[in-house]
Amino acid sequence: MTIVDWIVLGIFCMVLVGVIVWVIRQKKDTSTDYFLAGRDATWIAIGASIFASNIGSEHLVGLAGAGASSGMAMAHWEMHGWMILLLGWLFVPFYERSGVFTMPEFLERRYNKQSRSFLSIISLVSYVLTKVAVTVYAGGIVFKQVFGIESMFGIDFFWISAIGLVILTGIYTVLGGMKAVLWTSVIQTPVLLVGSLAVLVIGLIKLGGWSEMMEICRAVPVNDYGDSMTNLIRSPKDPDFPWTGVLLGSAIIGFWYWCTDQYIVQRVLSGRDQKQSRRGAIFGAYLKLTPVFIFLIPGMIAYALNEKGLMPLEHSDAAFPTMVRELLPIGFKGIVVGGILAALMSSLASLFNSSATLFTVDFYKKYRPNAPEKELVRVGRIATATVVVLGVLWIPVMKGLGKVLYEYLQDVQSLLAPGIAAAFLLGILSKKTTPAAGITGLLVGFVLGMTRLIMNVFESGMNPDTLIYKVFVAPNWLHYEIILFGLIILVMLVVSFFTERKNEASIEGLYLGSATGVQKAITRASWNKWDVIHSFIILGVIVAFYIYFW
Repeated sequence: MTIVDWIVLGIFCMVLVGVIVWVIRQKKDTSTDYFLAGRDATWIAIGASIFASNIGSEHLVGLAGAGASSGMAMAHWEMHGWMILLLGWLFVPFYERSGVFTMPEFLERRYNKQSRSFLSIISLVSYVLTKVAVTVYAGGIVFKQVFGIESMFGIDFFWISAIGLVILTGIYTVLGGMKAVLWTSVIQTPVLLVGSLAVLVIGLIKLGGWSEMMEICRAVPVNDYGDSMTNLIRSPKDPDFPWTGVLLGSAIIGFWYWCTDQYIVQRVLSGRDQKQSRRGAIFGAYLKLTPVFIFLIPGMIAYALNEKGLMPLEHSDAAFPTMVRELLPIGFKGIVVGGILAALMSSLASLFNSSATLFTVDFYKKYRPNAPEKELVRVGRIATATVVVLGVLWIPVMKGLGKVLYEYLQDVQSLLAPGIAAAFLLGILSKKTTPAAGITGLLVGFVLGMTRLIMNVFESGMNPDTLIYKVFVAPNWLHYEIILFGLIILVMLVVSFFTERKNEASIEGLYLGSATGVQKAITRASWNKWDVIHSFIILGVIVAFYIYFW
């Protein structure tokens, strides 16, 4: 980093501080204002926050690393702009009508209190142990590599950057609430895009162009069945990403993440109305088209540069920070580091705020329904600070157990997704899905998902000829997820057949076909032809991408 880069980074940080101070000076006396920005967010803030919240360590480390090691395999998850459209067009009306603060609260409206409590607990634990821990752990590694600093004041720079990241983000999230998360995302998103695009363009210029990258990567086999790094659709015998699993498997995870996870959905819940929430989702879907090009493909470029001897690459996960350190000219490095800082801070801020919302609304308010608004805001701030402290305390565990735990924690999300996705999907599709079916689906999904996770941990000591190994360990992770999803759907249908439905009047507007005339009119008035046109443009880009890399 040169003095110019530090100046550029300093300017970015000053602008960010200015925005945070401005937000903090706004009134936040009510829980609606603190947790959902007063339900007054516009489409730009919503879309930018959806994107910035999504871009975290799994992109800066994992996605670029995946590009360098396996090519286009992980692109399926990054082409989920259509899932964000599903959030905007299908789910936003249901969520807006219900007036809920959290996704567990929606499940209570649709099913029962048990479903709400179960999802709240699972969400909070998974946020602290997976998303917060992984983001902080990877953030410390990225900054250590980018800055090239081993230690400072006799302390490993990993600890300085990781703890500093948590504390700085925690301060403005505690003080500013959801409004701080939204407005800082508006500033952080363009910085992230500009910086990452600089890595892409400069990397391609250094390599010799797009065709050079494709030629080098096309010559690299990724399995024994004729697939190369540039193939998006791979043999059904591929051990990691068979097309028979990846198309539906990634969609199940995407549905859970984009349409039902508090971490993302809280952004559209803060919308001024259905129009702003839906357009925010459409804008977010546009932005979601970019990670393949600004993270995954730079990983492939890093691999190609290493093959040509133009840039050293110690290991695949170092692809993005290595390109930042080795290739960028004076000034650009400051922009990219600002973008990296923005991505990690935005992800953490969203996690802190979502965790505080879940605790305050689903637990504290549930047991103190008459608590005044200022008390709820105070509890929300304490909950945020608690998550910050837990995140810091978890760093030594992450660092000590290293990449093995990192990989298993990432697997937790794919194993939690089927049960939650099935509960939301069947709950919205049909009034016949009963409360008993809802909680049963969540429990079955959790038990079978965690059983596989535990089996994976002890896989080395298991006999591969046993039935339990063949059922829970041997199947490809995507095939297991699809089978689990189908089994949960079947269980929920059977339970619904034998148990009592919820009173239709109590779930009016919460499932397809139940909206009143007034509710339908509000939804119809919230979109026009341009919303449809932009949605089809996004779908067209996704289809073109699949055709090109098929």
